[in-house]
Amino acid sequence: MAILDLLGRRWTLRVLWELRGDAVPTFRALQARCDGVSSSVLAERLAELRDAAIVERADDGYRLTAQGRKLLVTLAPLERWANTWEPSAGRDRP
Repeated sequence: MAILDLLGRRWTLRVLWELRGDAVPTFRALQARCDGVSSSVLAERLAELRDAAIVERADDGYRLTAQGRKLLVTLAPLERWANTWEPSAGRDRP
C-alpha cells in the first residue's frame, strides 16, 4: 500500500515519466517539463522519491535509480492498457 500511496500523490507519476529517459535534468529543467508544478511540490515529491530509493540526485540533476527503472518496467503493462482504454466503454447508456 505504501507504493500506491506514493504513486497516487499529485505529480509523482509525472516526475517519474519525465525521468524515464537517459537525460539527467536539473531541478529547473524538471520543473519546466512538469508544466505547472510549483517548486515546493516538486521538491517534496523528489524528496519522497529519494526516500523511497526510486530517484537519486546526481551531480548534474535527477535520475531514476535501478529500483526506479524496475518500477517503470512494472508499470509498462498499465501504460499499454491505458493507450487502448476507452473511458466510455463499459458504461451503460440510457
